[in-house]
Amino acid sequence: MKFSLPLLLGLILAATGCQSYSTVRVTRPVHHSPTPAGERIVHSLKRPSPPPLTRLGGLLDAASMAADALRRQPDDSQALLDYNFAVARIFGTIHDADLEPWKAPLPCPGKGKVWRFSIKRDANAKGDPSEFDIQPADVFKFRGTLVQQRILRAGLGAPLVVVGRDVESRGIQPFEARDIFYGMTGVVNFKGSDCVGAILDPLAVEKIEFDGRTRPLAADFTASLALALADQNHRRKELSGFFRPADIESRARLERLEPYDPKKIPVLCIHGLGDSQASWSPLIQTLRGQAIIRKNYQFWFFSYPTGFPYPFTASVLRRRLDAITAHYPDHKKIVLIGHSMGGMISRTLMTDSGMKLWDAVYDRPPAEMPFSEQTRKVMSEALIFEHRPEIARVIFLSPSHRGADMATNFFGKLGSKMIGGPEKMLRGDTSALDLAQPPSTGEEMKKM
Repeated sequence: MKFSLPLLLGLILAATGCQSYSTVRVTRPVHHSPTPAGERIVHSLKRPSPPPLTRLGGLLDAASMAADALRRQPDDSQALLDYNFAVARIFGTIHDADLEPWKAPLPCPGKGKVWRFSIKRDANAKGDPSEFDIQPADVFKFRGTLVQQRILRAGLGAPLVVVGRDVESRGIQPFEARDIFYGMTGVVNFKGSDCVGAILDPLAVEKIEFDGRTRPLAADFTASLALALADQNHRRKELSGFFRPADIESRARLERLEPYDPKKIPVLCIHGLGDSQASWSPLIQTLRGQAIIRKNYQFWFFSYPTGFPYPFTASVLRRRLDAITAHYPDHKKIVLIGHSMGGMISRTLMTDSGMKLWDAVYDRPPAEMPFSEQTRKVMSEALIFEHRPEIARVIFLSPSHRGADMATNFFGKLGSKMIGGPEKMLRGDTSALDLAQPPSTGEEMKKM
């Protein structure tokens, strides 16, 4: 029986479909509190819902009451819970009613006063808040193979998830993902009838001054990544990249996971065969839960279709690294984390190949090979390279530096017939393959 490639992809997807990386369920959070602030929250959220500005006024009442209680008793844990829940519902109301308090203050009728509510825009932030979807993180519940636990930081504020999709409207920054999923934290400060909200980055802000006291800023380091996993079909992309890699130049991407900070060390994560950047999600969540990591490191991904031989992919990555240095000449030296094939790609970045690989494949130097200029360029970049001085350290996770038995068994041979090969990078020019000679490049790589 013969299977077409689309049918085979469908069968594999069906077999793995029950093991979703992340699934999301939107809930209506419930808050139980016997305090005046808690009662005001319940009254503001009663059904049917009051008009949005009236609802906001009641929630601002509750947040103000809770803030007053914290001012009187800084260690009042219930008052902290009341404040955080009220602020989360404030941002939820803004989202649900399409309000824009960052453009002009909103008059919100409360109990005995009318609040003037606004949100302060960060002068350093890229884009307008109107271009993003901002929701409280506590409305999302997640399950999945890559969402095993929720990494939180206790403190003041309501964790938020910020999603940006309209690339044409907001523009896209260099090395920025086209779809943004980012965790932020909302807080609200009060002065008389004025209340001003702020949206803060918990990867950049550890503590916040609130009513004369320094408090940890609350954070949810899982929600944004888990929502991205649920929204984007990474498994289908992984299979497509394995079986149908197409053009590696257009599909390989080097993206930062957070705003660039020249004071932080870049950690570049390179996934393995048949995987995607999604595989790093549990590790990133866990590491971001550590203050010393948040302070000193920023995370980047290199994602690529894994159906190509890794020396070709490594040559593409070297060009991407050149682009990073050109755009961010002040970046600190990079730490690489390479898993499986990603570790083998990383190995080439700390190696001077000289002519060892080339001579193992061809009996003449590049200039004497009867190749087209395109083929000569591709093969030379894949087989002749120098170590990258911007790489400070490499962490290997299960790389096959000395080969893998799986590559020569039945499934390995079957896979080699189905996945992409260098001829696709060479635009159909097979002369580079026809003129190749033994021994294999794998044997030479072991000696380097």
